Amino acid sequence: MGADATTLHIAVHALASSLQPQVAAVFFVSAACTVALAVLLASLRLRPPWWCACPVCEAYVTASWAREFDNLCDWYAHLLRGAPGRTVHVHVLGNVLTANPATVDHMLRCRFDNYPKGAPFSAILADFLGRGIFNVDGDGWLFQRKLAAAELASPALRAFAANVVASELRCRLIPLLHSASSDDGGGKRLLDLQDVFRRFAFDCICKISFGLDPGCLELSLPISAFADAFDTASMLSARRATVPMHVVWKLKRLLNIGEERELRDAIRLVDALAAEVIRQRRKLGSAASGDDLLSRFMGSINDDKYLRDIVVSFLLAGRDTVASGLTAFFLLLSDHPDVASAIRDEVFRVAGGGDPTSAAFEFDKLKDMHYVHAALYESMRLFPPVQFDSKFAAGDDTLPDGTFVAKGTRVTYHAYAMGRMESVWGPDCAEFRPNRWLSDGQFVPESPYRYPVFQGGVRVCIGKDLAIMEMKAVIVAVVLGFDVEVVGRSSRQPKFAPGLTATFAGGVPVRVRRRRVRDSEQCAPS
Repeated sequence: MGADATTLHIAVHALASSLQPQVAAVFFVSAACTVALAVLLASLRLRPPWWCACPVCEAYVTASWAREFDNLCDWYAHLLRGAPGRTVHVHVLGNVLTANPATVDHMLRCRFDNYPKGAPFSAILADFLGRGIFNVDGDGWLFQRKLAAAELASPALRAFAANVVASELRCRLIPLLHSASSDDGGGKRLLDLQDVFRRFAFDCICKISFGLDPGCLELSLPISAFADAFDTASMLSARRATVPMHVVWKLKRLLNIGEERELRDAIRLVDALAAEVIRQRRKLGSAASGDDLLSRFMGSINDDKYLRDIVVSFLLAGRDTVASGLTAFFLLLSDHPDVASAIRDEVFRVAGGGDPTSAAFEFDKLKDMHYVHAALYESMRLFPPVQFDSKFAAGDDTLPDGTFVAKGTRVTYHAYAMGRMESVWGPDCAEFRPNRWLSDGQFVPESPYRYPVFQGGVRVCIGKDLAIMEMKAVIVAVVLGFDVEVVGRSSRQPKFAPGLTATFAGGVPVRVRRRRVRDSEQCAPS
């Protein structure tokens, strides 16, 4: 009898021990749900921002805007066109949006100190961008900007970058287009041009910024898996900013559920990619040229986590924005073959038909191609790679249009909407017209506060010249050699996917046809 009791006691104890983790999990989930319920009830008592019943906030919360518009950015553009002062307040987000050049000037130049990125913005992107230049203010931002600006301005780095772009065009992009093209217009197969340009830009930025060929990285998965993780991290980080109550995504992050779990998994792959880049750069050491940007940063920084954040920022700037700009350009070009013809005429006039894949091509000639420059700027007016940019007011302020901004308010200038404002660009603002940028055949820039594609003021993009050089080189090489026909998509009805940069949902499928150079085009090099 005593033995049976002992056995029973042991069995009960074993059962209790085996159930301990499950019981603990139940208690933890119950506690978390209780906390979430308490927060929700407290929010209800305080009448939270999403309680606002104005038409704009109601349309945002219920997503009723989607009945008329394919994209949130198009709805915002519609609201801003009809708003006094080209400014609207989306109370549920605590967000003032503007498409007023005077307000952009106010934010980026006149009252720059009052409109930093701000702690709320940094918190949204902290897991992905960390302390990278796009996510910090103050000394951290100034240090990275000064170091990067000094290197990007050096003739050695510019020559290095031009050689990288020429090599990538000659050895990878152009052969890829040839392999997918035909002479009769039928096309061997469809290519996703967005994916092609992302791969091209990724290879270029890895070589320019890190001094590494992505094919040489020793990774546990194909490089495409890491690129997909980067896209996922960008998309899910951007979605955090669209949630009216930030406590929602923060709670999901705490519990590691839903999109926050997916984001954590994606960032783990991004971290692995950045760590391998840093490891390979150290491994090469003095054996490499040292012309890349990362080598210069590694000379001043010993913190690998900080270096990781810098690597991710370089990838975001050099891959996503360039790929977005090029994809939009060829989407527009497919609808405007007359612009492609005008580009070819200019290239033959300026460079005698030579293109950036030729060893004899002088990259300085790109600067003399004013029509190409105008067409690229016009494309980014309609489809800016970064559609909007937000700051947080450090103190109370009044905008030039009279809108009061309370301390802590998010203020966003919307470059995508600004490109579609008659008040800014005239009645033909919806048209793709490169000639609006030309005077007597010369490119004439606009104020960065009317055209904030590269920001303006103190935070103006330091990689602007490098990005323009890369995009113009691709445009010239591709337009000379191929006709690119977009299939099943139109620049007049784009559909965007969420993300920190403009991304076309479902990609941009194209059919590529090799061009036969006419006798009249076979000019001697100038």
